[in-house]
Amino acid sequence: MRLPLLALLARGPAHGYELKQDLEQLLGSAYPQPNVGQIYVTLGRLEKQGLIEGEDVEQSGRPNKKVYHLTDSGREALSVWFAEPEDEPRVRDEFFMKLALAPRTGLADQIALINQQRRQYLNTMRQLSRLASAEDRDNRIAHLLIEGAMLHLQADLDWLERCQEELEDL
Repeated sequence: MRLPLLALLARGPAHGYELKQDLEQLLGSAYPQPNVGQIYVTLGRLEKQGLIEGEDVEQSGRPNKKVYHLTDSGREALSVWFAEPEDEPRVRDEFFMKLALAPRTGLADQIALINQQRRQYLNTMRQLSRLASAEDRDNRIAHLLIEGAMLHLQADLDWLERCQEELEDL
């Protein structure tokens, strides 16, 4: 959450609720929506780290609001984030750990685990399909996010098939 908030502040000052709305508008309903409390906690941490600065702004008839802006350190951290490629290998996958350990425990059948996970992936795929058809067609970012998630799910389903073929041959 911290670096996406920095990225939103790179275009100009904003308060927490504006940042929440910007994330929701940008990413659509497919991305888990952050709560405003989570955003303000993260903004407080970013401020303590010197990556942003907050300024109280008076409002007539309403409580003051705190508007944040990016510091030079924040801009530098953001530049580093954009420059580094993501390396998230799926080697530490929780499902695979269950699959690998099931025979040693005697508590779960590997094929049953695969079938259960396959059902979960298919349910998630159906939910994403519904989101894709309900999502605003003009929100290209949200559609790309949904499409990427569906492609990952399809690859996971293909991998489950491969696992099942290998394990049935044992």
